Amino acid sequence: MSSDNKFELLEENCRLAELGGGEDRIVKQHNAGRKTARERIVDLLDPNTFVEIDKFVTHRSTDFDMDKQKFLGDGVVSGYGKIDGRLMYVFAQDFTVFGGSLSRANADKIVKIMDLAMKMGAPVIGLNDSGGARIQEGVESLGGYADIFYRNVMSSGVVPQISAILGPCAGGAVYSPAITDFIMMVKNTSYMFVTGPDVIKTVTHEEVTKEDLGGAMTHNSKSGVAHLMAENDEQAMMMLRELMSFLPSNNMEDPPVKVCTDNQYREEEDLDTIVPDDPNKPYDMHDIITRVIDDRNFFEIQPYYAKNIIIGFARLNGKPVGIVANQPAILAGVLDIDSSIKAARFVRFCDAFNIPLITFEDVPGFLPGTVQEFGGIIKHGAKLLYAFAEATVPKITVITRKAYGGAYDVMSSKHIGADINYAFPTAEIAVMGPEGAVNIIYKNKLSDEQRKEAIDDYRKTFASPYKAAALGYIDEIILPRQTRLKLIQALEMTRTKSKSNPAKKHGNIPL
Repeated sequence: MSSDNKFELLEENCRLAELGGGEDRIVKQHNAGRKTARERIVDLLDPNTFVEIDKFVTHRSTDFDMDKQKFLGDGVVSGYGKIDGRLMYVFAQDFTVFGGSLSRANADKIVKIMDLAMKMGAPVIGLNDSGGARIQEGVESLGGYADIFYRNVMSSGVVPQISAILGPCAGGAVYSPAITDFIMMVKNTSYMFVTGPDVIKTVTHEEVTKEDLGGAMTHNSKSGVAHLMAENDEQAMMMLRELMSFLPSNNMEDPPVKVCTDNQYREEEDLDTIVPDDPNKPYDMHDIITRVIDDRNFFEIQPYYAKNIIIGFARLNGKPVGIVANQPAILAGVLDIDSSIKAARFVRFCDAFNIPLITFEDVPGFLPGTVQEFGGIIKHGAKLLYAFAEATVPKITVITRKAYGGAYDVMSSKHIGADINYAFPTAEIAVMGPEGAVNIIYKNKLSDEQRKEAIDDYRKTFASPYKAAALGYIDEIILPRQTRLKLIQALEMTRTKSKSNPAKKHGNIPL
């Protein structure tokens, strides 16, 4: 064969590999409102940076006449490229080839990418669009899944792992994303379930649609499995690009700093009046967060789940921070099972990847009731306590209003290792609210007039930041309008923080 023919053969093979399952299947994918694996990679990465690996891999199965059906690449596109000029590893399952199902061969492709990512210390982004294990391959496919799961666990806390669910993902296809740090889903086109609606109907006789069972809104609002939701594939890729801008490439690096054009001395006068005088009146904690961060740009995580706590990324003077904040506008900002778990995992992620933690606190306590107690609020609330106490990154807390009872301790208090604790003049730091405290202390022994006096007295003495400041539990009582500058100063001061926990294999977090 002449060299010309050899070059033509290479070009023809490249063309075939890039066709995936063929034109008809690509059209079908587009008609379903979804992009192809290669189109998604183009949207995700910087232009012309994608380098493909294993383009010509094919499966090795011979059962069920599979040897007569081979596609170059075998249903997954893998390689590396850049986002904002930084190295990223990517694999994208191709639904046009055997429904994106996992074969031994394409598991090997994913494993190769994950191993490279660990060696080079760079993030892994998985674009998942798979019906699960390739049934024709039996246990070989299952072995491929387990190899991926093992690497997910070994990579956890070492390099960021991001999963986008961009089609129907079932069975083994959902456990790898579950181990990764963040899961993105797309409205109306992506699904996650361990067993689909048909199996559920057979086993438990429940009738449920796949949208209700495992759609994007279900997992973003009810189960808390997913962290982000996009309108379509393209927006999903844009959101992942933004997410990566807050994260370091690995656990030995600091997150990327951007040039800040927002004045660090900027004061927000209306912060002084955001917290209402009436302690029972709600306000939106987002109004405080957006006013103090750079350019009002808050990248919220899990915005539809456990809304009584807010988590997300922002920048202060160009430096990425993780924000955890009680939300008094929802359930008065109480801590419950779902919010404790949501915040705990976020705190541990930030700690693993050297992202400082800013906590905005307005919490009346833990949610009472049998549902919470029987659901294990003691154990789940302890997760958040454990996460904050274990975290060695800079920790800065601002108490805006209520900090009552055990919830005061849990929300990154001085006692569990916060570096700087601020309070607004409106802060109330006490074991409980004035009314409840007076009822317990005096047990109905007072007249109405005396009771009112006792409540006022308790409020002045305990439901204020001054008692805590006198004991050194609060470092400074600040003017709300100066919050931005105070946070930036504290971040600057803690930049060189060096703290390590006692040597151990790992702690035993109450799961």
